Amino acid sequence: MNITTERDQEVWHDLQEAGAYEWWYFDAEDKTSGFSFVLIWFSGFPFSPYYTSHYEKWKNRITAEAPLPSNYSGFSFQLYENGREIVNFIKEGSNGLFESSRSEIGVRFEKNRFSYDALKDEYSLDIDFSFPARQKALKATFLFSSCRRIVYEKKDGNNSGRVPLHQWLLSVPKADVEGEIRIIEQPGGAVKTIPVSATGYHDHNVGALPMQEYLARWYWGRAFSERIDLIYYVTFFKNNAYQPLVMLMLHDNTSGKVTVLDKVNFRERNFRRGFFSPLHSMDLELQHDDICVKIHHSKVFDAGPFYLRFASAISLQIDGKKMEGIKGISEFLNPERLQSRFMRVFTRSRIWRDGESSLMYESYNNIKRSLDWING
Repeated sequence: MNITTERDQEVWHDLQEAGAYEWWYFDAEDKTSGFSFVLIWFSGFPFSPYYTSHYEKWKNRITAEAPLPSNYSGFSFQLYENGREIVNFIKEGSNGLFESSRSEIGVRFEKNRFSYDALKDEYSLDIDFSFPARQKALKATFLFSSCRRIVYEKKDGNNSGRVPLHQWLLSVPKADVEGEIRIIEQPGGAVKTIPVSATGYHDHNVGALPMQEYLARWYWGRAFSERIDLIYYVTFFKNNAYQPLVMLMLHDNTSGKVTVLDKVNFRERNFRRGFFSPLHSMDLELQHDDICVKIHHSKVFDAGPFYLRFASAISLQIDGKKMEGIKGISEFLNPERLQSRFMRVFTRSRIWRDGESSLMYESYNNIKRSLDWING
């Protein structure tokens, strides 16, 4: 796994290898209103049960047709209010729904798109989708204005660097986000308008083969506070002979100093598992000399057979001082569960595959729509 901050690596890589993936991730959190959201564009949707099934049939020579990543493109939008899910939309389809460029930063999936203005260092996001399964439509516009960028690069040294391409691009560690979300109820047309003034984050991932064949698990998180902003990234590999990759970035908002550490001791404690959640640690610790970060996964925002998203409580000890009460967002991923055909049945309940009918998808969203009505 390589880490980079090179801006030109954010263009579409247009990988053709079977099982390859690429995604562009944005999130933002408005602590005043309690709203937060996540947007992701995919070319080669690595968590798609349809993509994984096609890949396995091709690998096992059941079919001669290799899966083309762009035929498993996708877009997802999750909206939360005080940690409660309001919208959880995931759609995938063939490459006719997806458009990008090898020379300019920007992606389109159906009517959902983002573009980049290099002179202003700003990302413009325009969102427009219908969600028939929940009887909603959503339109939104966001402007992600970069607060800072860093310069950092680390090459994967495992196997003397002879490893498949897997790369994490830390694009925008922190952004000011302005915009508006409109949720339109269908039928009826009642509109809920949510103004957005938030703090955001943006990164980009790309890989040349399925995650479940190379990665064992990863943790990622970010937190913004008055004194310190931090980002951490921890990856373990399926090959136990490979050294895990650990990175901790700290930005001192008082001095402006940026510290990036990749020789960090990492510890997991307090393990949990559930039917819909893989084995994961509730408490993490990253330590380097006199710097110590402790992360507690305090509340689950989103859960799937292979993925968890948390609200996190973080404490930081640095320069002989201890800071408590830092709040952040964390994620855990165990891609091995993508190989479970049993779990794929449940994953299909979350994903609208264009042109495919799914009883699980309809049933799941009927239940969620009923809960929305009860909680509304």
